[in-house]
Amino acid sequence: MDTWRLGPEVPEEVAPGGKQVHEAVHRGVQAGRDRARRLLGQDGHCVARELGISSESLRGWYRKAKTDRGEGTPGELTSAEREELKQLRKENREQQQTIEILKKATAFFVKENDR
Repeated sequence: MDTWRLGPEVPEEVAPGGKQVHEAVHRGVQAGRDRARRLLGQDGHCVARELGISSESLRGWYRKAKTDRGEGTPGELTSAEREELKQLRKENREQQQTIEILKKATAFFVKENDR
C-alpha cells in the first residue's frame, strides 16, 4: 500500500483513493480557502510577511496577474505573449545561424567550382 504525505493538518499516512484521502484533500482545500479569506483583508506588507516573501515580490506577482487578465498598462505583454516572443526570438536566432552556415557553404562550393 502506497502512502502520501499531504501536510500538517492531514493524517501522515492515508490509503490512496480511499475516503480518508478525499476527506484529507477537502480539509486541505478548506484550510487554503480560510487562509486566503484571512489574507484578503490585510494590506500587502502583512500578506507578504504571512507568505514569507518580500512585499516587492508580491507586488510583482500582482502586476503580472493583472496583466495576464488584460488589465495591465497598454503595450505590456502577458505571460503567454512573453513566452511566445521568447520562442520566436530563439527560432529567429537559429534561422540566422542556418543562413550564415548556408552562405559559407555556398561561398566554399563557388570557390571549389572556380578551380
